[in-house]
Parts: sequence; structure tokens; C-alpha cells
Amino acid sequence: MLLQTIEQIGREKNIAPEVIIAAIEEAMAVAAQKFYRTDDRLVAKLNPESGDLELHAVKTVVEEVEDATCEISVEDAVAAGMESPQVGDEQRTSMPTEQLGRIAAQAAKQVIFQKVRDAERDNIFAEYEDRVGELLTGSVKRFERGDMVIDLGRAEAVLPRREQSRAEHYNVGDRIRVVVVEVLRDTRGPLVVVSRSSPTLLLRLFEMEVPEIFDGTVLVKGAVREGGDRAKVAVHSVDADIDPVGACVGMRGSRVQGIIRELRGEKIDIVDWAEDLHQYAINALKPAKVNSVTEVMRGNEDGFEEPHLEVIVDEDQLSLAIGKRGQNVRLAGKLLSRKIDVMSKEQKAGIAAEAEAEAEAQAEAADSSAAPVEAPAEAAEAPVERSTESPGEGGSLEQIEGVGPKAAEALREAGYGSPALIAAAGSDALLAVAGIGPKSAVKIWEQAVAVDSGSDAEPQAEDDPGPAATDESQEPVATDI
Repeated sequence: MLLQTIEQIGREKNIAPEVIIAAIEEAMAVAAQKFYRTDDRLVAKLNPESGDLELHAVKTVVEEVEDATCEISVEDAVAAGMESPQVGDEQRTSMPTEQLGRIAAQAAKQVIFQKVRDAERDNIFAEYEDRVGELLTGSVKRFERGDMVIDLGRAEAVLPRREQSRAEHYNVGDRIRVVVVEVLRDTRGPLVVVSRSSPTLLLRLFEMEVPEIFDGTVLVKGAVREGGDRAKVAVHSVDADIDPVGACVGMRGSRVQGIIRELRGEKIDIVDWAEDLHQYAINALKPAKVNSVTEVMRGNEDGFEEPHLEVIVDEDQLSLAIGKRGQNVRLAGKLLSRKIDVMSKEQKAGIAAEAEAEAEAQAEAADSSAAPVEAPAEAAEAPVERSTESPGEGGSLEQIEGVGPKAAEALREAGYGSPALIAAAGSDALLAVAGIGPKSAVKIWEQAVAVDSGSDAEPQAEDDPGPAATDESQEPVATDI
């Protein structure tokens, strides 16, 4: 009778009879341990022929006893009735089971239920662990803090909020198709996590609707989704006579429309996969028309360079290529595993002009900073003039339009204490002064020349230098040289 009950429970719970028998034997041993209040090792065994449970106290034969609860000496084993006991043999003493009371039976029942429940959980975990990525059909059982609990028959699955499509709404009892994304072990049993927003769900639906995908004639090379809004699928045909996009769309869109209905109106772009990355990018950005695709290396947030795709489109195609809230270019980037920068021809020309202007400015600054090294004679003359003329001679720097206090101080520190010295030095020499750029240098030099030309003393000295002026201007030069 007991063996028949064990077989029936095994069929109902899908558990091997051996697991149930082991649970019963362990439960009987625990119950007997509590009833007899002993520390001896008790072992229960189910007789497969009679169906009776046999209980024994088991001790191991040793030369010297260290633990009397599980060990027995050779002499005591002989006295207990063993014939020629050897070290390592087990001495079994039969114990009655008829007198086990109600409390012991209740303890045995709890152990049996727990063992059977654990075995059932292990079977469910092993079953669904191998079904990750598989499409399952269930019904909505209840809602828990935004998550949906799906009844799959033998187990319950959880559809988290993050895996739900925002375009869908379900009520308790509604039928629902989900794809298994992971199976976890939980204290309450195996936790089967399913999804309605995973790209895998889209692949399984295409396999159901498109026979060419199911038999491998058309291959799905990539699929990306933003659940409830839009998806992109890249397909490729191994048979040159079969159009992969047409096979997926079906006659008058019959095949893809079935998938769209299942996904509650989610838009699906089906594009041709191409081995060439540039052509693949052009296909992925459809329905926008792309003029050119260039692969460039650009730095990321971490400071490392990574490949980017620079896509040029016409001005009227720019919004179409980017998509609503950047959705089209974002999905295309996921499909290509690249970051895509979309811009119009006008934007590209503006960026190129700015880069060219910046490069010219940097080159001009580099040439100007190298000028004193290339012209040592001019550099040698400048200190002579700066060392012999005080800031008060030839006018004040404040007379020069555009020269503020900070610029005047920087010019004086560089040795240009008057407009005359600046006019003699030239605009290229001013580039060596901190804070003065190419445009500012030219402007300051032009203003200094104007101020210097407007002074009364220096024009007369140049037109008709007197003896005193000649001595004053030449003597310091002879001294320095």
C-alpha cells in the first residue's frame, strides 16, 4: 500500500519515487530520534518487497572507541552477536517502530512534505533553466507592486515592470505570450523571469510567422527594440532567389501585420543586412535617404577613442533620419553596435569651416612664436631700443586704443614701454606677449604706428635731426654695441 502511494505522488508531482522513498526514510529516522531521545545514529530503511519500514541503530566497529553514540569496539560487537567483526564493519541493532507516537508521526509528515516540496522546486528550476529564450503562453494571475504574475501551468512566472511594454495593458485572466529571460533560485522556490520587451520575443514571433526563418533560409542577423514604440530587424537570405525583406513582410504585409498586432501596434522596420558596414548603416537608417557614411575615431567620456559613424543626409531628410526623440538613429546605432552622428550637408560644411579656421589660427600662432628665433638680428635690435627709451618717451601705452591696464602691464614687462617701441618691433613680435593673439597684435601695432606718427618730436627728428638729437640717439647704440 505504501509503495503504491509513493508511485501515485511521484506521478502527480513529477518526482522520482526514489526521492520520495529517501524523504520517508529520513523522516522516520528523525521521528525515532525525537521519540527515543537518543544521540545514537538511527537509520530507517524501506523494504521494497514487503513495504515495511525498518529502523536500526547503526554503529561502526573500531579498535578504540572515541564516540560511543556511533562507534563500538570489537569485543562489544562480538558480545552483541556479530560473527567475526572487522574494523570498519557496521553493527546494526533493530528498533521497534510500532510504538512511535502521534508527535513523532507529525514530525515525519513535516519532513516528508519539505523534502517533496524541495524536490518539486528543483525539478521546476531544471525544467525552465533549459527553456531560457523560449516563447511560452500563460495567463495573468495577479499583480504585485507593478509586476505581473503569470500562471504557466506547473509554475508561476514574474513579468517585472521593466520588462513590460508601455503600449500594452492586461487584466487578470488575460492570455499572454512571454519569453523566458532568466531563471533564479529564490527562498520561495524557483523564480522564472519573463519579458514582453525583449528582442528575443520579436525573434520568436518571426519564427512562428515566417516559415523561411523557421527553416533557416532567411537568417535574422540582428534585432533591437524599444518596447511599445519601434523595432528594427536585420535579415539576410542564404538563397539568392529569396528576398529576405519580402519574405518577412508577406503578401500585402500579412506576416508582419500578425506580429504588429501581437505587439499592440509596435512599428517594425525590416532592413537588409549587409557585410559592408557603410551599406549596412544606409539600410539601417531607412526610411531616411543617406548621402554618405564615414567611419571616424572620436573620444568617449572615459577619454578613449572609439569608432563613430558620420552620416550625411539632405536637410529635408535630417529629421527623418534622427526620428522621433532620436529613436531611429538610436536603434540603428544599437543594430550596428556603433555610435552614429547624423548631420546635414550645411552642418558638415559649417563644422569643416570652423575646424579649418581653428587650424589656421593655431598655425599662425606657431609661426609667430617662432619668428624671434628665425630673425635674430631684429631680436637683437629690439632690446637696444627698449633699453634706451623710457616709458615716458614716444608717448604712453594708454594712448593706444584697445590697450587696457592688464595689456599695458604685459607689454611693459615684455620691454615695449611706448608706442614707438611697438611700432618699431612690428606685429609679429607682439605675439610673444602673453594674452595677445594674432588679431590683437595687428590692431595694437596699427594703433601704435598711428600714435607714434602723430607725436611732434619724432617726426621732426626723422625729417631734420639736429646735432643734439643725433648724439642722443646714437650714443646709447654705440655703448650697447
